[in-house]
Amino acid sequence: QDPSPDAYEKLVDRLLASPRYGERMASRWLDAARYADTNGYQTDGERHMWRWRDWVIDAYNRNLPFDQFTIEQLAGDLLPQPTLEQQLATGFNRNHRGNSEGGIIPEEYAVEYVCDRVETTGTVWLGLTLNCARCHNHKFDPFTQQDYYSLFAFFNNVPEKGRAVKYGNSPPYIAAPTKEQQQQLAELEARLAQAEAQLAALEPELASAQAEWEQALAADPQADYAVSRGLAGYWPLDEPNPQPAGSWHGQPQIIAGRVHQAAAFDGQAWYEAGDVADFGFYDKFSISFWIRPTADSRGTIVSRMTDAPQADGYYVMLTGGRLQMNLVKRWLDDAARVQTAAPLAPDAWQHVLVTYDGSRVAAGIKVYVNGQEQPLEVLLDELNQSFAVKEPLRIGGGGGPEGRFVGGLDEVRVYAVLCSPREAQVLATSEPLALLASIPPTARSPAQAAKLREAFLHLAAPAHLRQAAEHVVALRDQRTALVESFPTCMVMQELPEPRQAYILTRGQYDKPGQPVGPATPAVFSPPPQPPRNRLDLARWLMDPANPLVARVAVNRLWQLCFGTGLVKTVDDFGIQGAWPSHPELLDWLATEYIRRGWDTKAMLRLIATSATYRQRSQAGKELLARDPENRLLARGPRVRLSAEMIRDQALAASGLLVERLGGPSVKPYQPEGLWNELSDTQYVQDHGDNLYRRSLYTFWKRTIAPPTMAAFDAAGRETCTVRETRTNTPLQALVLLNEVTFVEAARVLAQRVLSECGADPRQRVERMFRLVLGRRPAEAEAAILLPNLSRQLERYRGSPQAAAALVSVGEFPRPESLDPSELAAYTMIANLILNLDEAITKE
Repeated sequence: QDPSPDAYEKLVDRLLASPRYGERMASRWLDAARYADTNGYQTDGERHMWRWRDWVIDAYNRNLPFDQFTIEQLAGDLLPQPTLEQQLATGFNRNHRGNSEGGIIPEEYAVEYVCDRVETTGTVWLGLTLNCARCHNHKFDPFTQQDYYSLFAFFNNVPEKGRAVKYGNSPPYIAAPTKEQQQQLAELEARLAQAEAQLAALEPELASAQAEWEQALAADPQADYAVSRGLAGYWPLDEPNPQPAGSWHGQPQIIAGRVHQAAAFDGQAWYEAGDVADFGFYDKFSISFWIRPTADSRGTIVSRMTDAPQADGYYVMLTGGRLQMNLVKRWLDDAARVQTAAPLAPDAWQHVLVTYDGSRVAAGIKVYVNGQEQPLEVLLDELNQSFAVKEPLRIGGGGGPEGRFVGGLDEVRVYAVLCSPREAQVLATSEPLALLASIPPTARSPAQAAKLREAFLHLAAPAHLRQAAEHVVALRDQRTALVESFPTCMVMQELPEPRQAYILTRGQYDKPGQPVGPATPAVFSPPPQPPRNRLDLARWLMDPANPLVARVAVNRLWQLCFGTGLVKTVDDFGIQGAWPSHPELLDWLATEYIRRGWDTKAMLRLIATSATYRQRSQAGKELLARDPENRLLARGPRVRLSAEMIRDQALAASGLLVERLGGPSVKPYQPEGLWNELSDTQYVQDHGDNLYRRSLYTFWKRTIAPPTMAAFDAAGRETCTVRETRTNTPLQALVLLNEVTFVEAARVLAQRVLSECGADPRQRVERMFRLVLGRRPAEAEAAILLPNLSRQLERYRGSPQAAAALVSVGEFPRPESLDPSELAAYTMIANLILNLDEAITKE
């Protein structure tokens, strides 16, 4: 107990300084930002936006001023030299739903996404129902359809597609390493720089040793070297007979190849290599081969695809002399296709390396010809699902009879890694080592020098030189693996040239009318200079002269503290909205917010330490009858806790709550099979600490919100929600009594008091009461709880099987030393206390 006169103020300061403050504030901001872990719509595939959620928590804990909080979320990418965190902040306007269904019209949904951003911005910062002006002029508020589409123009310049990626993030997105990962990367870069310097210092010795080795190569003119890292399969195509793990279909002609012999494919024969190189759209892989096309060459070179035209799978083909790489789930709306800009030279052997980096986009495909990366034309970039198929790898075949290859092929290799540009050069150098060694060092091409150096390091280098080189390679691989492990986050970006926006007739995507440019609503004072982009819009919003933003923001802070805003319709400050209960107070708070530099913590402290907030919550019948909603502020706030708080309160009282800050979403207990009703994905429950994280981190599927929180009126996250709703239903009582989390919390709370307290039942019950409610039970309350405990003890001692079943609920371990019957009885008392109105109510 703190007896000082400012004890309450110090308590408020401690709470505001706690990391829990950021989580508390973020929980409501996520509703406004329509944050979820899935895309929504029918397919509702998973996305990864939790790094934006971490940014929000951190921004609140840093007490980022609300004006900067706004600018970074609306336009952080447009700030001069934006930091990673400022780019992350723009995820706010990528939190909208995304449709990945087949057969949709992408242009239609591209418009829907932009409209969502307009309407969310209008609700969050202006407190206006701008959606009413999408199809026609607003019927009540002074906003025209032109105002709507002028705002639309600000948000219409993102390089995105109307069809979202089904699983994962849709471009544009960025790698978003956590602070820990950034530190790991910095340390790894330092170690790599040191290792590279050490290897460079050994270069004279390395060059001398390599020169000696090269002189000895004359004795073995056939010695050769090829890249072996990640090799999944190798087919030299030297013989017409079936090779291991594969077979010829038809009889190819064996001809002189680039390396020894090669196969000439006639459009009928192909080689079936078996179940190898089974790659999907998250896998990195590379395909290497020598090709000798003729003027008539065409068809599939290497494939793992269904053997039918335009089928699913992956395949490299030649058409019109140009190389194509195809990754196909379904034509034409779920595939990626790129083609080389220039054709291959006819009647000459050329080396080709095709690589794919697992990024799911056409930009992740590269084609090298004779070791040089080729310019590519993107013919299709709509890959949305994995292209893996249960088909064998084929050489010269795939795509049906008309897809059989015509031309010469040699030395086919498939790698389960992303080959590097240096490896492309090595693979494109077919001369044996002795021949390369005979070329004077100054006359060697970069590819020839690279092949000799790689061969020497792998085949003949002294141990200390090889180890120094391998150490550099290992550190580079570690760096690559670390970078690839970085989470990603969808962000806002601008097109080089802005798209033209139009007033859409009746709001329909395909009915463009009058062209419009970016502009603020005409009813407000315009900014000094015509706004050009989102950054100008954000700065206009946060201009102290803006009549709405500060009022809307402090009204939500008031709602956070009192349960209801001074303007009850926190999402509608227009004519149809409610009149403020205390207009002068709202105005003063708004100007105070600006005067204090948009300091959110200062405003919350001001409200929380006010005499108005510190009043008792109880009210007499006369006052309740006159002012049931406390609009007169004649008493302190009394509201039911939010859905997240109710669950977190039970976990905290029991000691189960894991206070780890940030990180990916988790999947706690949920009724089995719930997702199966509306989704083709399975809910895989987490275990351990992830079961007891704060509800803020619970995985949020838009089509099936977490059922426990949905029962307590949690926002659906389909669209922006800023007005809190509270209901009182029988289902809520059933959840508190029976849902696994609450039963387990009651059991662990009982375990806690049985372990921490003596044998006195009254002491144990009082301890549970204080842990949940923060006070001792009154005598009348104890007179109910203690006899009930006696009845429960009698019940469970007479039914040990029921006791065992009750204390087995949940995964948290139960001490074997505790009597199951006694633990079950105290679990029921803990469950009763957790179900009290006072336990789920702020007063």
